[in-house]
Order: sequence, then C-alpha cells, then structure tokens
Amino acid sequence: MSDEMERLYQERLQRYVTAMRNGKPDRIPIRPFVAEFTAKYAGFTCQEVTHDYRKAFEAVIRCAKDFDWDAVVPNMVYVWTGLTTAIGLRYYAVPGIHLPPDKPFQYLEPPEEQAFMRPEEYDLLIADPTGYLYNVWLPRVCPEVTRPGEPATMRSHLSFVRGGMAMMQYFDAFGSQIERLRRECGVVPALAGILKAPFDILADKLRGYKGLCMDLYRQPTKVEKACEALAPHLLKVALLTSDPNKQLPVGLWMHRGCMPFLSPQQFDRFYWPTLKWIIEELWKQGIQTLFYAEGEWNPNLKWIAQLPEKSIIYHVDRGDIFEVHRVLGEKFCISGGIPNDLLAFGTPEDVKAYCKKVIDGVARDGGYIMDASAIMQDDTKIENVRAMTEFTREYGVY
Repeated sequence: MSDEMERLYQERLQRYVTAMRNGKPDRIPIRPFVAEFTAKYAGFTCQEVTHDYRKAFEAVIRCAKDFDWDAVVPNMVYVWTGLTTAIGLRYYAVPGIHLPPDKPFQYLEPPEEQAFMRPEEYDLLIADPTGYLYNVWLPRVCPEVTRPGEPATMRSHLSFVRGGMAMMQYFDAFGSQIERLRRECGVVPALAGILKAPFDILADKLRGYKGLCMDLYRQPTKVEKACEALAPHLLKVALLTSDPNKQLPVGLWMHRGCMPFLSPQQFDRFYWPTLKWIIEELWKQGIQTLFYAEGEWNPNLKWIAQLPEKSIIYHVDRGDIFEVHRVLGEKFCISGGIPNDLLAFGTPEDVKAYCKKVIDGVARDGGYIMDASAIMQDDTKIENVRAMTEFTREYGVY
C-alpha cells in the first residue's frame, strides 16, 4: 500500500467517524449504498454479479476508484447464488434462474397458508429459538434437508457440506475485499456487523407479514414473547460480527416497523421494546447502529428520540428529512434523504439542486452523510450519482 493511499484512507476514516458521532468533519462524507448500480457502472448484468461475487467485488472496486467516495459497502448485492443454491433456499428469486438476467434478486414471501412457521408453533420458538430454527424451520426453507425423524439422505448431508463450504468461501473473501478497498482505493468499509429487529425476523423469515398481522390480534402475547426470545440471539450475532475497533456501525435494515405496516401503537408494543434494548446494549459497548429506516418512519420519531445520544446513525428513506433533523438532529447523525426516483429519472441539475437543499437544511453543523434514500439499484443514472458526488465534494466543505 502506498503512503498516499494510506493517508487518504485515514483521512476518510476520520471524516466518516466524526460525522457518525454527530460532529463536524472537514467536509460532508459521501457514503452511497450502491448495489446493482455497481454492476451497471462496471458493465455487468445483475445475473453476473449475483452468480459470481468476484465480479460483484470488482464492480465495487471500480466504483470506489472512479467516484472517489469516502466509504462504501464491500458488496451490497448480498445474495450470492452460489450460497443460496448450495443449500436450496426457497425464499430468494435470483436473476438468470427465476428472473431475467437484468433484474435484481427478489425476496419471495410464501402464501399465508404456507408460512415457514405455523401459527401454533410460537411456544416451540419461544422455548428454544435455535432448536426450532434448526429442526423445524430449516427443512421448510431448504427442501433437501430432511426433517427430524425422517431417514437421512445423501442429498441432505451434502446440502450442509455445500452450504458450509459456500458460506466459508464467501464470507472469508470479504477480508481481502476490504483490504483491496483500503490498499487500491483508500476507501473505508461503511459497515461491520449484522443485525435485524426481532419483529422483522418473525415477519420476513417465519410467519410472513400477513400471518404476523393476524397474530397481532389473535395471539399478541405470543408475538411479544417471541420477540423477547429472539432478541438475545440477535444481539450476540451483532456483537460477534461488529468492528473490533468500534469505529464502524452495525448495519440494521428495518422492514415492517413503519407506516403503513404497523400503527404507532403497534410499533410501541411489538416492535420497539426489543429493538431498543439491543441498540442500547450495543451502545453500552461503544458500538453504533446504522438505523436504516426503510419507508416512512416519521410517525415513530418520538420513540427513536429515546435512544442514547450518538448511539445510532439515522438513515432517511421516505420520511421528511427536515422533520427528522428537527426532532433528532441534536442527538444523532443523519444520512441519506436524496430520493431514488430523482436519481433514476431526474437530471444532474435536479440532483444538485436537491443536494443543496438537503445540505443547507440539515448539514450546516455537521452530523450528516450524503447518500440516496434507499439502496441504489440499476435504475439509477450514472450521471446523477456523479452529480451527487461532485456537488457534495465541492459544496459540502465546512
């Protein structure tokens, strides 16, 4: 690694960390969450970067070099077909297999009557979450895995061998990818660590959204107890995968806690207590959480304001970023807020004008990170990302 590249890396790391701690760095950090956009820029199809993570890694490197960002996720196209097909996962549709090659992967939620967790199985999950997931849930989402009591098969054994090998290969590769970003680009990894809200585990991977909505009325106490049972396991995963230097945040993408999926009253009862506990436990150990508020979360801001100062970076998607700044700006760094439809369908001048509006409105005292509202896929125009990047670099100097 050249001395100049290491100097650039340290400069960007300082800028990024300062902003995340709600401070005022030398200028606004640029940290775009780019997924299939990287494929589009690098000349790959969605199929290529989903089937071959090495191409996905290379696409990120090309973007990091050419756009000169401060931080980026080593690979935002997180579904690698080699892993999902190795274990036969049923809840992903991937390009080139289930979808056209130019379409991003999709999550498949089963019909309510075929939910991966049945409504009468809450007690099993609450009593032993890992046992339930291994013995009941896994054979349902991976058809080649035999259920307890059934005769073992060669295909079942091989699914664990293939899955373990694929997972080891994929996750081990991230170390060298992060090192490449540092050595070749001087770019900081945006995140370290994995976290999901307990309620979202129930909604996304177990009961499905429709089934869980029925449970909120038919067996609400069981839903609460299930979230409480899952929370310690999710906290442990977040801690084990977090940055040992405690500089980078744990990533938290939230799906079902916002309007219109849950009312504020339901959010307060079912979603918030266990998630709040996890975030507070992480912050006790000096670990921030990237609170990626997908959708419209402004009705829930009064609860989010309860969190300890600087414990989160609040990412704005469809919420009013100026209202977010009014309510949370004194306590937390804010990121995002540049609409994805503007980046997809607007002009570079439109993008620059909106970036100026956001910077003037929420970033004057620091504590802001430039990014789109949501993850950028292949509908985002390259010239608009360039406009967002270059304008922020020029105008966002303190």
